[in-house]
Amino acid sequence: MTQLVTDQGFTTDDWTAGFTVLGCANDAVALHVPSDAQPGDIQLNHALQIIRIDFPSSADGRGFTIAKQLRLLGYTGRLRAHGHVLADQYAMARRAGFDEVEITDDLAARQPEDQWLARANWQDHDYQSRLRG
Repeated sequence: MTQLVTDQGFTTDDWTAGFTVLGCANDAVALHVPSDAQPGDIQLNHALQIIRIDFPSSADGRGFTIAKQLRLLGYTGRLRAHGHVLADQYAMARRAGFDEVEITDDLAARQPEDQWLARANWQDHDYQSRLRG
């Protein structure tokens, strides 16, 4: 089982349509993207509603880069981090363009909702934006 995390804390996952693995269909509504994918390989189309990017390890930051590149390419749909993302990484995930994070129930038990909510004010502590003026 999994737990969905947003700026409001733990929430019920309302996506029930499943995911198509990247490369298996060009007209998918929902894509699951591995961490070693190249953003240019992802065909953005009008039917695509959600992209879920895999984080096989909390030390693997490639998913953040993929998310940022997809946003720069113009993707405005729902973007979800999936897997080994820690509460400490939540602000970085949101700044990279993710809307939500999907974690296992085991991780949610080790890092309860209050730890994620402590990072939900990710816009308040964005030093890069402050430096850019």
